[in-house]
Amino acid sequence: MGSDNPKLYPSDGEGPVREVVVKAFSISATAVTNEEFLKFVQQTNYVTTAEKEGWSFVFFGHLPTDFPDTRGVVGAEWWRQVYEANWRHPEGPGSSISDRGDHPVVHISWFDAVAFAEWADARLPTEAEWEFAARGGLDQCDLPWGDELVVDGEHRCNIWTGIFPTENTAEDGYTGTCPVNAFEPNEFGLFNCSGNIWEWCSDWFSTRFGDDRPIVDPKGAKIGTHRVIKGGSFLCHDSYCHRYRVGARSSTTPDSSTGHQGIRLAR
Repeated sequence: MGSDNPKLYPSDGEGPVREVVVKAFSISATAVTNEEFLKFVQQTNYVTTAEKEGWSFVFFGHLPTDFPDTRGVVGAEWWRQVYEANWRHPEGPGSSISDRGDHPVVHISWFDAVAFAEWADARLPTEAEWEFAARGGLDQCDLPWGDELVVDGEHRCNIWTGIFPTENTAEDGYTGTCPVNAFEPNEFGLFNCSGNIWEWCSDWFSTRFGDDRPIVDPKGAKIGTHRVIKGGSFLCHDSYCHRYRVGARSSTTPDSSTGHQGIRLAR
């Protein structure tokens, strides 16, 4: 588990590479779709964090050219605060998921993810479970299929192609989310473990790990301020966010929601 590449984000706590043991578990082949989340909302009348707050973060390149100026994130100005952006309206007012039923649900906070999981008689995976499943049986490869991003000229995941954040050439076929079963699955049958959307894990984020002995079913820190997210998204690019590697990790506060955060379930 983890990565020892010294060039990649030391503050993320990817390393050291360490042995962990996970007991038998199940994990969904795909991320949760808009269609699946809609069924949950219809049955429970659940209201997401973004809907309660009245806004969420949207990538500026997905907004209309005449969209009014909105507040950006300092240091990541491509994220814009958009009122009325939520899972139903991923790019804000006027946008819809009507033709994206098989795309992953986004603008999902950790609290939303847990609520959906409980409704589905499931849970969020631990970071160790997520990484074990995403690796598909490969040992210390960067990606679910190996180490090469493009194989025989074929793209294998949905990330940013071009010059981030101004030019997306869509060489992989997409400029936003793609269907949850797009591209080939890994050897365990999981789709899109690299790119498309960040996926919530149950763990509190920490960069401190145990000693060098195997750890059985690690569940992360006991307390914290941020939760672990894994997998990267359609906005990842080597020039600034090479975190679509399976050993990579990041974190965000559990109440946050953006246009590239979603859910994968475990049992």
